[in-house]
Amino acid sequence: MFQIRIHGRGGQGVVTAAEILSIAAFLKGKYAQAFPAFGSERMGAPVTAFCRIDDRRIRLREPIVEPDALIIQDATLLHRVPLFDGLADSAYVLINSTRSFPELALNEIAKPLLPERCWTLPATKLGLEHVGRPIPNAALLGGFAAMTGVLSIDSVASAIMNKFSGSVGEKNVAAARAAYGLVMERNVAHAEAS
Repeated sequence: MFQIRIHGRGGQGVVTAAEILSIAAFLKGKYAQAFPAFGSERMGAPVTAFCRIDDRRIRLREPIVEPDALIIQDATLLHRVPLFDGLADSAYVLINSTRSFPELALNEIAKPLLPERCWTLPATKLGLEHVGRPIPNAALLGGFAAMTGVLSIDSVASAIMNKFSGSVGEKNVAAARAAYGLVMERNVAHAEAS
């Protein structure tokens, strides 16, 4: 089972991102589960959503405490909320930011992690460019697909179109594909440098 925990703020599409990941997994013939963890928060309050993907039926219902991947939609949460709790050394971390891990003061947290599994991505910028709104979720899902290989970009694109029709869906798919391309370029550069 592959478990994903997504952190962000209300209004950034955190819950929608988890739902789209689960739809993408279903479209790929896998079992999936997506659910949020929040109370009566308002716009801008911290929100967490979870997604599980497996080849077998998923019977678990509790929050994910040991994620295989962590997607952080809002870097302002980094030093305010214990985002990295339960993270294994082999986990993937994708952060919405134009700054690097060292610039975000995450050297100690990133030290035990595999460097090829820790990326930042200017997802808000990509959302503005492609969707016309500062919503990072579609771009982060494209980056997640490139980074992990758990889902294909085509299944993510189909899931986005399943959730959003017409030009809204197409714009979100463009943001996801742009992010996918950026992360794939970094993967190639990292592999050549190793």
